[in-house]
Amino acid sequence: MAQIKPFKALRPSPEHAAKIASRPYDVMNRQEAKEETVGNPYSFLHITRAEIDLPDEVDVHADAVYTKAQENLKAFVSRDILFKESKPCYYIYQLTMAGRKQTGLVAVSSVDDYANDTIKKHEFTRPEKEEDRIKHIVATGAQTGNVFLAYRNVPAIDALVSEHTAQRSPIYDFTAEDGVRHTIWVVNTDANIANITDLFERHVPATYIADGHHRAASAAKSRLLLKGRAQEKAGWFLTTLFPANDLFIMDYNRVVKDLNGHTKAAFFEALGKHFTIEAVGKLPYKPEAPHQFGLYIENEWFKLTADPAIVPSDPLGVLDVSILQQHILEPLLGIKDQRTDKRIDFVGGIRGLEALSARVDSGEMALAFSLYPVTIHQLFDIADGGDVMPPKSTWFEPKLRDGLLTHVVGSI
Repeated sequence: MAQIKPFKALRPSPEHAAKIASRPYDVMNRQEAKEETVGNPYSFLHITRAEIDLPDEVDVHADAVYTKAQENLKAFVSRDILFKESKPCYYIYQLTMAGRKQTGLVAVSSVDDYANDTIKKHEFTRPEKEEDRIKHIVATGAQTGNVFLAYRNVPAIDALVSEHTAQRSPIYDFTAEDGVRHTIWVVNTDANIANITDLFERHVPATYIADGHHRAASAAKSRLLLKGRAQEKAGWFLTTLFPANDLFIMDYNRVVKDLNGHTKAAFFEALGKHFTIEAVGKLPYKPEAPHQFGLYIENEWFKLTADPAIVPSDPLGVLDVSILQQHILEPLLGIKDQRTDKRIDFVGGIRGLEALSARVDSGEMALAFSLYPVTIHQLFDIADGGDVMPPKSTWFEPKLRDGLLTHVVGSI
């Protein structure tokens, strides 16, 4: 069963919360992070992306970056911008986007559960991305990146969370610049803390990484590099657990640089062997059902519908990202590994389908594909079977903000 426990969060004073809260470190590049902090010395990006406070010629993975992150975090604490909770607590984190709410429980989860697959994965990780956050955790003594976990709904947990949010006032409640509202409640009564821990121990056999595979892997591996009390604390890592029915998965689309030597006519002829092709005009095509795809090429959108004969029944093969790989990307476009091939890039659904056509119209890319989103239950089925999805299969939105709740493993 899933092991969780409360923790003493390092968190902002209420008056600073909105300014501190930053988008996750891994959804932007260096320049975007620098631009986002202009005029805001409180942004948590000064800790998660400390290279923004160093000259541009300093490599983002240089030791100086992690040292600067440590300095900045200590400065935030010494200036009372951040403070540590007086007792271990749980927290309830609600995100509201376009009127839709999703509400999760912030806790620390067991690294042992991660190792023994009680916390299930569905993606491979890249060593260089792991190494970056391992160095960050060791240098700062803090897990600043929140791992987004999902679990199958438990009515008793749903009821407890609903009751608490209805009866208590939040510690933070603000709307960020992207229109997403962030509301957080603290759960600090001994009875409610014990009740939450017990409900998870009895009713949640497994949790699933929805977003944050690299953060989870880095937290697990950093434990091996820490000593004494810090190593003990690092046996637990920062997570927010959401019931499946609350979650919203967006499409995760693809753009490709060239036709792999094919003419457009030859490419379409090959496509027609396994897909019905319909021209739909200039407006972006958003697939309305599984096994439909949008294709944008030479200023025109097309609807592709997969022949049922090529759709397998297994949980991994039935995914549209798998069908795209097996019948278009690899055999026609020569892309064997989406993780490493530089000819393909990925565009999260939050950017809109216009971002696909813009990449093609600019001449940077030759064609784009829009996909139907993966469902949370497909993710569960694949993780339960021990399989791994193709890279960039799921885009969860809205995103948790960094800086509001941090798990301290070292001495700050």
